[in-house]
Amino acid sequence: MRIFTEQAIKEYAEAHPDAKVALQEWTTIVKRSEWTCFADVKKTFNKGTINEKKALQGLELTLQSEDFVTIIGGNGAGKSTTMNIITGYLASTEGEVLINGHNILEEPEEAKKCIGYLPELPPVYTDMTVLEYLKFVAELKKIPKDQRKKQILEVMNLVKITDMQNRLIKNLSKGYRQRVGLAQAVLGYPPIIILDEPTVGLDPKQIIEIRDLIKSLGKKHTVILSSHILSEVSAVCDYVMIIAKGQLVASDTPENLSKLMLGSNTVTCTVHGTRKQLVPALNALDAKEIQYENTPNEEQIKVKITTEKDKDIREELFYALAKANCPILELTSSSMSLEDVFLELTDDSGKAARKLKKAEKEQLKQKECEKECEPEADKTAVGETSEEKSTDAAESAAETKQEEGDAQ
Repeated sequence: MRIFTEQAIKEYAEAHPDAKVALQEWTTIVKRSEWTCFADVKKTFNKGTINEKKALQGLELTLQSEDFVTIIGGNGAGKSTTMNIITGYLASTEGEVLINGHNILEEPEEAKKCIGYLPELPPVYTDMTVLEYLKFVAELKKIPKDQRKKQILEVMNLVKITDMQNRLIKNLSKGYRQRVGLAQAVLGYPPIIILDEPTVGLDPKQIIEIRDLIKSLGKKHTVILSSHILSEVSAVCDYVMIIAKGQLVASDTPENLSKLMLGSNTVTCTVHGTRKQLVPALNALDAKEIQYENTPNEEQIKVKITTEKDKDIREELFYALAKANCPILELTSSSMSLEDVFLELTDDSGKAARKLKKAEKEQLKQKECEKECEPEADKTAVGETSEEKSTDAAESAAETKQEEGDAQ
């Protein structure tokens, strides 16, 4: 994994003229962001022995400032291993971790200045008071002496532990210990905060409090959260990485993952009117399929309308039914929950993962088609080479063969 600032990329481009063109795209990506990550990390435990286990098999991730990324996966998927490698607690078998150009293993002090880390079990000394512990952490992080008191007070206020500052940590509840652990991660205001299962073992009230606190951190920091509690992920994150058996099977926003997995856009509505009134009005819509269903109330009909995945038909539907004098009593847009997406993508057959990959390619091609209005010179610059086209054709043929195998 690599994390570079824009300045580091510019310096590299100046030192390597041949790489300037290739790096232009990355420079535009980080124009509004200080942090960008590139990952290809692999980890194998007990390599070369009968107990060999591949925990990670290569991950790729791009982060921008104030992004909120959540890594989700089942038990043993590789979430905690990923966190430990990013923070330098474990060394990767292949690949490396660079933070702003500093190797996490070769230059740990410089690299770790950019990271605040809360492991699954908070690293607190229970015989210290909260204030003593935070002073100790501030000293370890080499925060300037004239700033320590101010930062400690600010962080205690942020995580709401000011009233507990003189209490021994061993006398605190699990929720408050978690807050103390979060305070040590935020102390020094590192640009990246990494949280590993921060709400495990907390009661519902504590979970809501910690979740709100984590969301507030996302406004000023890049946050990487590891969790297998999908309701928590849906509530706080902007971007999701799904890991299964050490491999990255999906990486996108929850909304786009749902859209890609569905393959279509479905709207269900309950309408006050008769089928005789509805059919002419709805047949004029640009829909793939329209299904009618009777309800216990003879004056109401339930209608399910399916369109292409990128088409939102709700406005058109509203005006069509208004024109037919058929008021809409209920309207819902169908979508897959993050839980449904996760269960499909982590299925052992891998069928859903291939479906997602195919949908992503189609979405990418559609975006490229939208660029057809660009000048010819620009088209030539971004056009596919014959080698790329042949690679796409080979991949397409392989996917078709795999789909035939799934059908059998």
